[in-house]
Amino acid sequence: MPHFLTVRAIVSDPAKREAFDDWYHREHLPDAAKTFGAEKAWRFWSVSDPSQHLATYQFPDLAALERAMAGGEMTRLVADFDKAFPGIPRTREITALAEEWKRG
Repeated sequence: MPHFLTVRAIVSDPAKREAFDDWYHREHLPDAAKTFGAEKAWRFWSVSDPSQHLATYQFPDLAALERAMAGGEMTRLVADFDKAFPGIPRTREITALAEEWKRG
């Protein structure tokens, strides 16, 4: 069953959002997805609260996600983020796919 890691960052300064978006697109998302061995990755900006940025990484199962988070590379990714955008708070959430519905 697929499991997902979602990282929510709060970019409260609107003047930083464009640079943050560019860095995440060019550097951080590809690096994190490859480092984690994620199957897929997505990024979102909240429409309800434009300061919220979410990145979601898909793994085949919980064990694969836990291995990705336990490695020393996770420490490096966090340090890279903090160096590029110090002071931006983040939370992480792990979820499991409970159901998928498709039209048709």
